[in-house]
This record gives sequence, structure tokens and C-alpha cells, in this order.
Amino acid sequence: MDLSLTFRSPSPFLLPNSKPSTLSIPLISLKPPPHRLTVAAAAGKMKMIEGVSDELNSIASQNLDYAAARRRVRSAFIPVHQQLDHLLFKMAPTGVRTEEWIERNSKGLEIFFRRWMPEPGVKIKGVVCFCHGYGDTCTFFFEGIARFIAASGYGVYAIDHPGFGLSEGLHGYIYSFDELADNVIEQYAKIKERPEVRGLPCFILGQSMGGAVTLKVHFKDPHGWDGIILVAPMCKIADDVTPSKPVLNFLTFLSKVMPTAKLVPQKDLAELMFRDPRKKKMAVYNVICYDDRVRLRTAVELLNATKEIEEQVDKVSSPLLILHGAADKVTDPVVSQFLYENASSKDKTLKLYEEGYHCILEGEPDDRILTVLNDIISWLDARC
Repeated sequence: MDLSLTFRSPSPFLLPNSKPSTLSIPLISLKPPPHRLTVAAAAGKMKMIEGVSDELNSIASQNLDYAAARRRVRSAFIPVHQQLDHLLFKMAPTGVRTEEWIERNSKGLEIFFRRWMPEPGVKIKGVVCFCHGYGDTCTFFFEGIARFIAASGYGVYAIDHPGFGLSEGLHGYIYSFDELADNVIEQYAKIKERPEVRGLPCFILGQSMGGAVTLKVHFKDPHGWDGIILVAPMCKIADDVTPSKPVLNFLTFLSKVMPTAKLVPQKDLAELMFRDPRKKKMAVYNVICYDDRVRLRTAVELLNATKEIEEQVDKVSSPLLILHGAADKVTDPVVSQFLYENASSKDKTLKLYEEGYHCILEGEPDDRILTVLNDIISWLDARC
């Protein structure tokens, strides 16, 4: 039996927020024919990546539902990433020390860690811990971002959330947004006790969905950080695209019956995320990102999380820096203005970048990317 459901988009990951519309969303058959889902998933991964060998294309096309496959693909593409003609790869500071490792969390899942440290002899001013966005990983564009911040005297640490990047878990699946935040608290509590950074000021940096994770972390641990940096945060969904309570109740029910089922996206968000066309073409090399249909429970968890955050923005009390592209149609800059105005922080700053799209650290012209990076580093320097 096939189900379909029509409702207004509940998530900024499905539609640009500027044009609310009605979606007809076919859901996965309750009784699919044998191999139907496997074939569909494989077909979606067969887009050829320009400029790489047939062998690498074959590696990239495999099923990435589980971490072992994602780790193999990432390893195969590291040399390709290092040759990309992008500011974050070709101009990233040299001399930065890097390390990566895997640890099991309290739920028994393997969590991937990576760190970037200033070159030997440079005094470490503070610690920056990163929360990546939906579908993403800390091992692609953030590699260059982290190197710029580390070269300015900061220890930078990042994890991949469960179900994303190189951490264990079904790809693109968020069972519980609260558990996502709890995992961040658990892992970064260990980082804060590492001898090389113990006692230093600690900041948390969240991008897009990672901004929502960061705010949930702050609500759970209000005094755990010396400052919060949010880049294009996902922290509220516009009222005119929020589904009615009956529709939300039905979605919630379905998410319990078929939680990992996938919704069909309405648009290719790359058009909305990268202002620089040349940089947009490089997004395809982020081969372990989750770019398939949104899983049903994931969508419900994202919607519920943003609703909870919207109701608690007045509880944001930490020093706060919000950075947002003024032309972002994935997460609304008006929402960042709302957060800025309602946060109770005594030390808060909002920067809106004219004509900027969603990926202000990855998809803008080089001079804009450097401006945003310098704004982050200057803000950190003033508080260390």
C-alpha cells in the first residue's frame, strides 16, 4: 500500500522559506517489492562526478547508509579534496597540527573526532568546538575553516553527529534531537579536560542545524561555554510554513510507524546555498554528505526542536555572535534577528552580510569568506 500526504512544508530543508507552498509527499510503500529501495538508492548515487576516475565514481556510488562505507569513500577522496581550487583548500594556513580518532559514546556508537592545533610554539588562546549542519560532516569544507581559526591561536575540535559523516548510525537519521545535543555535551566535556586545553576559554560554534544543536546544548548546560557562535542557524520555522497540529500529529504517528522512511525533497538546495557558481560545483566532492530524501522521523525531530528553541530564545544568556547571509533562503535571516532581539545575553552581536546566501563560510566570493572568518576570529580574540 502506498501513502501520500499533502501539507505545507515543515522544514527549511525542503523548501526555500521565501515561497510557502503545498507539497504532495509520497511516502515509501508499506510493502515494497523486493530490492525496490536498494535499486532506488543506488540509482540516486550514480551521478558522475566530473574530473575523477571511473574507479572513484564507482566508490562514491556505493550505499552510504553505514559508517564503514562512508569512511572508505572519504579515505579514497582525500587526495581529490586537497587539489580543489577553493580558498578553504588551496589557501588554508600550513603548519597547523591535525589529529583524528574514534571513541564510543555512552550509547555504544562510534563517534568520529578531529582536531586542529596551532603550530608548535604558538600560545593557545582558547578552544572552539564545532557542531556541523544537517547532512554534513566536519571533514570537508570545515577542514579549511578550522585551519584558519587554529592558525590564529585556537584549538579547534569537531565531531560528526551520529548518523552523519564518519560517525556510526544510519545515514541521515535523527532518532532524537535531544540525544544529538546530549552527545555533543558528553563528547566536548571530555575535550575540555584534555591537558593541552584544560582551563582555557571554551566556545561552541554551530552552523545551520548545528546552530539548533548548539542552542539545545546551551539550554541543557547554560554555564558550559564562554561564548556561542551561530552561523546561519536553524532556530525557528516561519509560522506560514508550519503544519497544522492535526498534520503534525499525523506526521508524528507515521514517524513512529516508519521512522527511517524518506520524504522527497522539493528542490536542489545547492542553488540556494552557494552564491559563487564555481564553489557550488565543488559541493559534489563532499561525497559523504547526506543528500538523499529527508527521513520521516528526522523531519519531525527537526520541526519539534525548532519549535522548542523558538519558545526559549529568551533563555540564551551566553556571549553570542550570530552571522547570517542577508539573502539566505534556506534559514531565514529574519529569524536570526528575532534571536538577537530576544536573547537575554548582555554581550550579543548580529552580523548580516549583504547578498550572502546560506553557506557564508563556503559558498561566497573569497573576500566575503575571509571577512566572515576574520569576524569570527576578532570576536574570539576580544573574549580571550
